[in-house]
Amino acid sequence: MSTRRELTLAATHKVRDSCLCLHVQRAARALARRFDEVLRPLGLTQGQFSLLMSLNRPEPPSIGNVAALLAMDRTTLTANLKPLERRGFVKIAVDKEDKRSRRLIITPAGRAVLIRAYPVWQRAHAETERQLTGIGADAMRTALRELA
Repeated sequence: MSTRRELTLAATHKVRDSCLCLHVQRAARALARRFDEVLRPLGLTQGQFSLLMSLNRPEPPSIGNVAALLAMDRTTLTANLKPLERRGFVKIAVDKEDKRSRRLIITPAGRAVLIRAYPVWQRAHAETERQLTGIGADAMRTALRELA
């Protein structure tokens, strides 16, 4: 007699069919692929677009502020900044008021690529929203914000 507990196939199907985390992850991957594809001609991924867009502010934000907005830890954000920094789209500067803190500055080249990318994003985003026939885009955003 085995002392090992078994999970039934029914349990596997229940997770497959009802797990919110699984469904959100699958949707996020599908959306990321869709936006990566449309932004590829500009040399950006959807993550890079979102990161650059988060820097489009009157004053350069801190690394901590951007990490919180993008729901990333600081180490992951720093790794994601490196390619943008190498391409001259972002500069990292010491905060004048707190020398321990860093500010993220979008460069003119970064702003230029963001200006070209924004209409591409708008078209892809509008098409994605049109495909949400079972639930409206606003209802989906509300539900996702409740989880975040």
